[in-house]
Amino acid sequence: MIIRSKIPEKITFGIIVGNRDVFPDHLAKKGRLEIIEVMEKMGYNYVILSVEDTKFGAVETYEDAKKCASLFKTYTEKIGGIIVILPNFGDEKGVANTLKLADLNVPILIQASSDELDKMDQRNRRDAFCGKISVTSVLYQYGIPFTLTKYHTCPIKSDIFIKDLERFEKICKIVIKFRNVRLGQIGTRPNAFETVRYSEKILEFNGISIEPIDLSEIFGLIDNLKDDDPTVKEKIDFITNYTSTRSFPEDGILKLAKLAAVVENWVNENELDGFAFQCWPSIQDNYGIVPCAVLSMFSEGLVPAACEADISGLISMLILQIASDTPSAILDWNNNYGDDPNKMVLFHCSNLPISFFKDTKMTNHPIISGLKGDDVTFGAIQGRIKTKPCTLLRVDTDDLFGEIKAIIAEGNYTDDPLNTFGGFGIVEIPNLQELLRLVCEEGYAHHVAASLNEVGDVVYEALSNYLGINIKFHNQRS
Repeated sequence: MIIRSKIPEKITFGIIVGNRDVFPDHLAKKGRLEIIEVMEKMGYNYVILSVEDTKFGAVETYEDAKKCASLFKTYTEKIGGIIVILPNFGDEKGVANTLKLADLNVPILIQASSDELDKMDQRNRRDAFCGKISVTSVLYQYGIPFTLTKYHTCPIKSDIFIKDLERFEKICKIVIKFRNVRLGQIGTRPNAFETVRYSEKILEFNGISIEPIDLSEIFGLIDNLKDDDPTVKEKIDFITNYTSTRSFPEDGILKLAKLAAVVENWVNENELDGFAFQCWPSIQDNYGIVPCAVLSMFSEGLVPAACEADISGLISMLILQIASDTPSAILDWNNNYGDDPNKMVLFHCSNLPISFFKDTKMTNHPIISGLKGDDVTFGAIQGRIKTKPCTLLRVDTDDLFGEIKAIIAEGNYTDDPLNTFGGFGIVEIPNLQELLRLVCEEGYAHHVAASLNEVGDVVYEALSNYLGINIKFHNQRS
């Protein structure tokens, strides 16, 4: 089997229960019990004041804030996000002081509980609607970024808030991983592709480390691996069951299996979150296969693998994978679709994960075989991409401005007819020509990462609000 991502399945949240003395404090008591119930139901770990620490385990005074901040600091290495709930108006200074004193630098979700029309008397009226505006105003003044729920107010135990928490968890995961990423680069970029150049220094400054290895070292490790090694046999079985093919050339399967075994061991030893691979022309000339199927298998196993040594594209893949909890792919912005200005063909030749395809097969490489011959080009994955919504993301380093930048868009794969080859799909995006103009004018590469999910808002929130990435969201939904 190909190893799977080591991203933790559940986040540990720090929880602040807001309270204010002139408002019904029994609502704070109830709210604390409700958020604990929700955390338990969803399987999240959480850190929260006890009822022995403060009144009802809520935060109101400066002393309460100090106690809560001290508790959070005890779990600095575990807390990946903070949830602020306002069962009543809440105390904006109590919330802000807690966050300032804890100084965890993690995403923050602000929730406010809804009033009920038949409970608007003095004993039961929450006024959290107004309190939320006070809290966010003070956080803005403090320069503390935060995330809002979909609706200004919502009940803690509602399905609406459950969805807010699921979205927030993904934002937290992106932020956590982006600040401590380890990626591998196997080989140099193909000489013809200056488009995929990147700044390793800018990435490292932002918490992304690159571990390179030369292809010759990979070939050397393969040479030392015996044909009857148990790991090789395991990979042969995996590959032959991965997808259909008209024939499995024995030599080609063996070479793919050895490559998969060596790369997997290297990924494990270096604790990598993904890797980019120099997929042509050296590996065909010196080893006799295309690595597409191996890259596909890793991506399907949630260890994203980009072709053509595209590290920036790999980062884009990893972000989309975390946001969706599903495999991501890398493709070319490749063709117009007739004269329709809002449709285009996304294509690669290809290393897409098999979950992207309606149907698929493993073949000789449809492009490189014409240049190098069938004997050295087995291992490409061909098929049509499923008709589903999608999110496209391209991250790049911009040396001219010393920054990481990104562009993101959402669209839909269509079932429009097309007779072609490789891994492909037709995507429809409103105002596509404007998106393509931005891609060209701002110097983005010809590759784009794709997910078969609508996760643009999650990615945009994480990258823009918490990571300070210069990101543009094409046709952003309100």
